[in-house]
Amino acid sequence: MTIEFLEDAEVELTEAALWYETKEPGLGKRLRNEVARVISRIGEDPLLWREYPGGYRRVNCPVFPYYIAYFIRGDKILIAAVAHGHRRPEYWKSRLGN
Repeated sequence: MTIEFLEDAEVELTEAALWYETKEPGLGKRLRNEVARVISRIGEDPLLWREYPGGYRRVNCPVFPYYIAYFIRGDKILIAAVAHGHRRPEYWKSRLGN
């Protein structure tokens, strides 16, 4: 399966990494690396995490307060959101129609 980011999810990751980088040099890079590891794990076994109503799945990042929301469409894993776990819950759900 191939993994693709929806444009909004890519923007979220970039903005979050930039914000963390302003707080402490290198912290934004650590966030990006953590997200990359989570996405790699999703790619290895995308069905491992439970499917929610609407057909999406989500995986929490182990250190940062973010989760990766994704859905499977054919032979693609689409990353719908890199979302902060404590802000505006499920604001990104309208992206599921993409």
